[in-house]
Amino acid sequence: SAELIKYASNAFLATKVSFINEMSLICEAVGADVHALATGMGMDRRIGKKFLHAGPGFGGSCFPKDTLALIRIAKDNGVPCKIVEAVVEVNITQKQHMIKKIRKALGGSEAGKKIAVLGLTFKPDTDDMRDAPSLTILPPLIGKGAIVQVHDPQGMEQAKSLLPEKVTYIDNVYETFIGADAVVLMTEWNQYRGLDLDRVKKLMKGNVFIDLRNVYEREIMVKHGFKYFCVGR
Repeated sequence: SAELIKYASNAFLATKVSFINEMSLICEAVGADVHALATGMGMDRRIGKKFLHAGPGFGGSCFPKDTLALIRIAKDNGVPCKIVEAVVEVNITQKQHMIKKIRKALGGSEAGKKIAVLGLTFKPDTDDMRDAPSLTILPPLIGKGAIVQVHDPQGMEQAKSLLPEKVTYIDNVYETFIGADAVVLMTEWNQYRGLDLDRVKKLMKGNVFIDLRNVYEREIMVKHGFKYFCVGR
């Protein structure tokens, strides 16, 4: 029972993440706002507002491992675990959708495009790169000819052995934007929330800003001259 409490708790939270990510795809299709949807759902105390943040998918040391462990226990004992299986599948699909979103924002091809990536770790305030969405999203873009330069306050050393050698690591966040055709905000570190947007725009070659964590508001980004793309909004 103690073992299953741990696995089931993390699987349930992972379910909330995959659920809101799947809702984000529906929101994009029909013109709804996943932020408004999550806020409305979160007002119901039976549901709660935590873990209803649309993004590029979950990672880290617990959710991927514990969902798979629960599925394995179910299979070994001949019982279904279809909900958790779907959670894992949706998480994989969401990361693939982010690759397509970035490619589409770049006009259909990333070949030769310089991309400034903000954040590599699976969440802020950690150097943990285990199953981070960046590890799934960035390599295919690099493989198709994207030039990727990245900044992360804590995760860059860990990332060097996990990402392709072609990635350029930059210590100063504003230097990451120099000559970039596009920005991809991958992890919602606090220091990325208060960027000097005019300075960012001047340093860039292009004006595409792809916010995979919905940190910024479209009206503000458009006002500063960006072509703004986000998740489910």
